[in-house]
Amino acid sequence: MGALWVVAEPGPDGGLARISTEAATLVRELGVASGREVVGIVVAADPAPAAADLASYLPLVLTIADPAATSQTWSAVAAGHVAALLASEAPDAVFVGAGADGRDLAGAVSALTGLGVLVNATAVTWTESGPAVEMSVFGGRLLTTSGFTGGRGIVTVRPNVTTASPAGTVGRVEARTADTTTPLPAVRVVDRVSEAGAAAPIEEARVIVAGGRGVGGAEGFGIVQQLADTLGGAVGATRAAVDSGWIAYSQQIGQTGKIVKPELYLALGISGAIQHKVGMRTSGAIVAVNRDADAPIAEFADLFVVGDLFEVGAALLERLRARSG
Repeated sequence: MGALWVVAEPGPDGGLARISTEAATLVRELGVASGREVVGIVVAADPAPAAADLASYLPLVLTIADPAATSQTWSAVAAGHVAALLASEAPDAVFVGAGADGRDLAGAVSALTGLGVLVNATAVTWTESGPAVEMSVFGGRLLTTSGFTGGRGIVTVRPNVTTASPAGTVGRVEARTADTTTPLPAVRVVDRVSEAGAAAPIEEARVIVAGGRGVGGAEGFGIVQQLADTLGGAVGATRAAVDSGWIAYSQQIGQTGKIVKPELYLALGISGAIQHKVGMRTSGAIVAVNRDADAPIAEFADLFVVGDLFEVGAALLERLRARSG
């Protein structure tokens, strides 16, 4: 019986990236259900901080220290080491978060090993023939369940489909010697850019106030920003607002943007098209304001207010400020 591997991404501060805490939680639960050992893998110039974090989620974490991860892209460096490990060991499945780096790593490991990849998993169960991976397709209109013809493969786990939850006990960390028998061409990092703005990425925000086509223009996002600031949240947007140049792409939520899971999602002037819905449908509470009583978002919002977003937004701001005053 093979193991289940979780390849974890180090965050900007050297600790564990949030997407990896979610993937680790999902795979740990899958390990219990399938009776398989779950092993975490951390590749970094200094893997100790991320490995210590991952050990609070998984019973065993293997670390590989490679100085190249500082000056080269993490996905290429880590993929070489993961492929080398796969040459000597045979886990039943390898999991990684479906972020930009995770997707790159999955593709590179697949090319090096011949293993298939199932992408953007929203749920995973175990069957006699291996992992059964649920995926959202056609803009969220359908859910499919797929497996590997050979029984083994790589799975990328979609962000925000699992709530990260540490294990009851802390696992152990073991160092492995770096193996460079399957090196990839060096992809040098020439610059790193940190965007000024919210203290936390929009994917990690507990409250999101989002604006759509209904805000009417860049100035219309003023009320969106004020509400977000008052609620201690982040500003989001639909693709229509981003394509119109009213707000940066980094705030886009939906099929071609970010996947979010806040406790509160306040949608202003958003119709709720399926492409946007797939990016925020797992939010804890969805409150929508729209002048169109027949807007699609009314079908899945927990509270739907028919009215002018600027009038409703101003009244809400007044109440919130009165409560905090």
